[in-house]
Amino acid sequence: MNTAATYSLDTLPTPAVVLDGERAEQNIRRLADYAAQHGMGVRPHTKTHKSVEIARRQLAAGAVGLTVAKVGEAEALLPAFDDREPDILVAYPTVDSARASHVADLANHCTMRVALDTPAAIAALAGAASRAGTTVGVLVDLDVGPGRTGVPNVDALVTLAEAVTHAPGLRLDGIFFYPGHIWNPPAEQTTPLKAVADTLAEACDRFDRQGLSRDIVSGGSTPTAYQSHLVPQATDVRPGTSVFNDLNTLRGGFCTHDDIAATVLATVVSDAVAGQVVLDAGSKTLTSDRCVPTPDSGYGFLPDYPEAVVTKLTEEHAQVDIRGCPKPPSVGERVTIIPNHICPCINLQDTVWWKEPDGSLRPLTIDARGRLS
Repeated sequence: MNTAATYSLDTLPTPAVVLDGERAEQNIRRLADYAAQHGMGVRPHTKTHKSVEIARRQLAAGAVGLTVAKVGEAEALLPAFDDREPDILVAYPTVDSARASHVADLANHCTMRVALDTPAAIAALAGAASRAGTTVGVLVDLDVGPGRTGVPNVDALVTLAEAVTHAPGLRLDGIFFYPGHIWNPPAEQTTPLKAVADTLAEACDRFDRQGLSRDIVSGGSTPTAYQSHLVPQATDVRPGTSVFNDLNTLRGGFCTHDDIAATVLATVVSDAVAGQVVLDAGSKTLTSDRCVPTPDSGYGFLPDYPEAVVTKLTEEHAQVDIRGCPKPPSVGERVTIIPNHICPCINLQDTVWWKEPDGSLRPLTIDARGRLS
């Protein structure tokens, strides 16, 4: 793509991801203000945007560091810290030797932390850190409900933490948790978050009694972001999607339409089949993720055609049922789509388009695009 060209929403090659810069900045500031009000830090999960520029904006708003999913993302986003000492948390088990060595090597240049939940991960990272002559911080991972990673109880967490304290090249920095199972509407999150807080209170008490470090207790998610104060043990939160929002957060009641900062611009390329139009944004743009709160609602939402349903995706085609539309879109028309899940959509793009308040567009590189290891 010739990024030197001047484009508008009428001329931009489609499909394209368009970021409303003003809304993205408002989302960043809103989370920063909330966290400051409640005395906690923000360690935003950059898997959503994978962008040095946006990470830089989050750090300028007061973020205490960055969270990444993979060490390749960490390497790509180091420039976001400018003259500040980089502080990065890899929120993913580091077990294989290549990943552990990469983390250990990066610890020569920045503060690196990793969330771990197995003795095998401790051994792999300790070995790599010892060989590299570096020290890597560790947050031991406690499962508070999702059942994805994390040890199942406080006894196991303490055992894991003690193992970290005896491992060469590792430093126990605290506790990691992820309340990703909580998708209740915000007004109904008090009870499930109390259960998380009670578990963490037990963990913190055990750590204190046994002299284990818990300077950092890192948790949070986008659905629970603005109820994070209900877990008073948390020292920082790691929302990712909240920087842009998507159909998951909109239909879950975690944002309003005015908070949607990322959309997909697509073109209607066919209406040959009765009751249907086809868009040029298929699974290579929108992904095949369903909307968590409304899994049968299709593969995205067209706000200008709310009765339309994106019923099927293939690689380069989105089939849209328009039978309920009073006036359906026509061939050649450009339509806006709110994707179900913005994070994988961003990772499919080399470049997205940042829209300034005056409507002008400029290209924004997805620096960590494809950094999956």
